[in-house]
Amino acid sequence: MFYSKLFIPTLREVGQEVESISHRLLLRGGFVRQLASGLYIYLPLGWRVMQRIIKILREEMDAIGAQEITCPVLHPSEIWEATGRWFEIKDEMFRLKDRGGRDMCLGMTHEEVMAWLAAKEIRSYRELPQIWYQIQVKLRDEARPKAGIMRTREFIMKDSYSFDVDEEGLDRSYEIHRQAYHRIFERCGLRFYEVESDPGMMGGAQSHEFMAPSEAGEDEIVLCDKCGYAANIEVADSIPPGGGLPHSQGLEEVFTPDMKTVQDVARFLGLSEDKFIKTLALMAPEGMVLVLLRGDQQLHEKKLQRLVGPFRQAIREEIVERLGTEPGFIGPQGHNIRIIADPVLKKGSYVSGANKKDYHIKGLMAERDFSAEWHSIHLVKEGEACPKCNAPLRIEKAIEIGNIFKLGTKYSIPLKAFYLDSSGQQRPIIMGSYGIGPARIMAAAVEQNNDPDGIIWPKSIAPFDVEILPLSLSNEVMEIALGIYNRLKERGLDILIDDRNVRPGVKFKDADLIGIPYQIIIGERGIREGYVELKDRRTKAITKLSPDSLHRYGF
Repeated sequence: MFYSKLFIPTLREVGQEVESISHRLLLRGGFVRQLASGLYIYLPLGWRVMQRIIKILREEMDAIGAQEITCPVLHPSEIWEATGRWFEIKDEMFRLKDRGGRDMCLGMTHEEVMAWLAAKEIRSYRELPQIWYQIQVKLRDEARPKAGIMRTREFIMKDSYSFDVDEEGLDRSYEIHRQAYHRIFERCGLRFYEVESDPGMMGGAQSHEFMAPSEAGEDEIVLCDKCGYAANIEVADSIPPGGGLPHSQGLEEVFTPDMKTVQDVARFLGLSEDKFIKTLALMAPEGMVLVLLRGDQQLHEKKLQRLVGPFRQAIREEIVERLGTEPGFIGPQGHNIRIIADPVLKKGSYVSGANKKDYHIKGLMAERDFSAEWHSIHLVKEGEACPKCNAPLRIEKAIEIGNIFKLGTKYSIPLKAFYLDSSGQQRPIIMGSYGIGPARIMAAAVEQNNDPDGIIWPKSIAPFDVEILPLSLSNEVMEIALGIYNRLKERGLDILIDDRNVRPGVKFKDADLIGIPYQIIIGERGIREGYVELKDRRTKAITKLSPDSLHRYGF
């Protein structure tokens, strides 16, 4: 491919509002352009990268026996109503009416469509298992599109769906997808972690995410370097250090006038905050719930929401009416109400509100003085102990690049995707769902592979394998350049030759910016002395060699 014929609109600078490295470099390198908030055009270089990623996806999906199909982007509301997600998903779903007044939506994902198809086509256990996949456009009305192509309103996804007769079959489908995802991300040249995750709106019994570490990531992952524990911070657990007072023989009331916060009472009593129980009165769909944390811990709202549903903080009037005390002095003892407590409170005794204005109580102990449901609801902090091996945990920011879900019968039952087993009994198909975002792979690759000069593409997904840089357009230089170009093309390599009539400095800057893994530099002096230069974009190492010996280096 000749540079002069290819549309590569590089930029020297971009606006200050462009924050992430990948967004900045993909704009500057002429890979993408923004049409509107969360909407991007992939220019020739960007689309070549996407096509290479998609090729890897197809090869690995085909290798596990998955079959490619394509589903519509436009969906009738009925299938989403059947599963309840039409009502559960709020503003993120694009909704519209067709000219007949029928409710429609633009697909965020395709579980409903795939389950509908299975319901129409699969009749017998003899037709199972099946794995279907597609590489299709999805649309989500993101509240805050950001970081370029990492969080957009329209995006391409590889999503595959497994259909099995039982949970054992689902386990096999889940495992072969898990292994395939490892191969995909390794082939794409990414550093990544597989972590435990929250199924979220997808539902189901189990899920894992694949995370590419990057400071630009919106997710945080909790990692143990000793035993390999890895989880999204939304589901991660930890063992906080220390905490609590020695076991007490009884309770002691302490006068704490106008001291409503853990910080105030801790200063007054000369104790650290980990010696306190923090009691939160919250309103959930079932009514008031008391939530207990150690005084130095923070509530992880998503963890709690999975237990009680959407919630809010109770107002003073609700607290006084239901608990008979003032906010700031609530304790867990003596209430006939649902109480959810973090397990760290099981050991030792604590200071808590006395359910009496201006008083706290010392020596409060779990089970002796109050009962609770025990769930990990605290936000994990770096340095806390691993729940599996007690080694220190660390936290990294990361980009979610893929996910896998065990859906079970969440979609097959409401959409009547049943099969007849060997005894003629009707049973629901057991489903799994598996997604990968090619654009997120592209962005993560740039985040992990760059230097002050530009992008350094992993070889497998680079837009071209080699860029040839003739430093002048003289007959001698171009004869050598075109000879190398044609030989490498015959070997099946994708080659870009910079045939523009511009200064060598411009060619060098643009070549480093767009990040093709290797550059072959051809100048008049080198030709006179019988060599060309092979530059490794990643290491910047330059090797002088004769034009005829490039094959020794794999070219």
